[in-house]
Amino acid sequence: MREEENKRTSPKSKVKNFFKKRWAFPAVYIASAAIILTGVLWYQNSANETDKFKYDASNPSTQLDDEPAVPVTNDVENFAWPVNDPDNVITQKGFYDNSQSKEEQVNSLVFYDNVYQPNTGVDLKMEDNSEFEVLASLSGTVTKVSEDSVLGNTIEIEHADGIKTFYQSVKDIQVKEGDEVKKGQSLATSGQSLYNKDGGVHVHFEIRKADVAVNPIDYFNKSLASLEKADTSEASQATEENEVTEENATEEDAISEDATQDESKKEVSDESKDSTNTDASDESTDSSSDDAADESTSADPNA
Repeated sequence: MREEENKRTSPKSKVKNFFKKRWAFPAVYIASAAIILTGVLWYQNSANETDKFKYDASNPSTQLDDEPAVPVTNDVENFAWPVNDPDNVITQKGFYDNSQSKEEQVNSLVFYDNVYQPNTGVDLKMEDNSEFEVLASLSGTVTKVSEDSVLGNTIEIEHADGIKTFYQSVKDIQVKEGDEVKKGQSLATSGQSLYNKDGGVHVHFEIRKADVAVNPIDYFNKSLASLEKADTSEASQATEENEVTEENATEEDAISEDATQDESKKEVSDESKDSTNTDASDESTDSSSDDAADESTSADPNA
């Protein structure tokens, strides 16, 4: 009977014996504190993670995390017209393209130094021939600023590897080589050039990829990436064909001019012959009249 009671009371006695030891209570306190501290830290960390992804509707600029924002690159920017208001400008000369109609091609030729040249960009001007502000079509780096007596002052901006825009026939230039410019930034003021005197006050704008001119109208409001992906081999071939066509056109003009001169000389010669024949006929008539008068006088016995 006592053995059974001893067995029943043995667990309690073990606990009592445990707490009788000096280090028992400090160990329990330390373990409890560690558990509580761990719980508090875990709770705070969970709350921070929740706040990290919490969106504040009153502050739309709230970032979802502490990572720095990735800047927008030129690849997602669209080519813009190099003027403030495209609706207020007219295209004085368009881009020469072999796929155009004959009339469009004629309107895209520039006559300079007695030679017709295919236009490699677009010439923009105001309807009243007034000056206007010339803007950067896309963000980039100014790689060249030059003065040209024929083309007028020129600004060259590089936007990506091999892709550049050109602004010719400008004055009052506000940028220099090496400047970083933003899309829409003022570059200069429209001016005049000897190359396109008929253009008056205008800006000649070009877009080139690997030094091959492309039609700016095809890329306005399109991204830089679209031009990077574009195949410009056909445009390059068309440029070479334009040069050959230009030489042929020059030869044809020369032949036509020679033929016109020959025809003019022939007309002058014919007029000279007619004049000579008329004079000879008049002299012959006068001579015949004089001879007839002499014969009549000699035949009259009373004379």
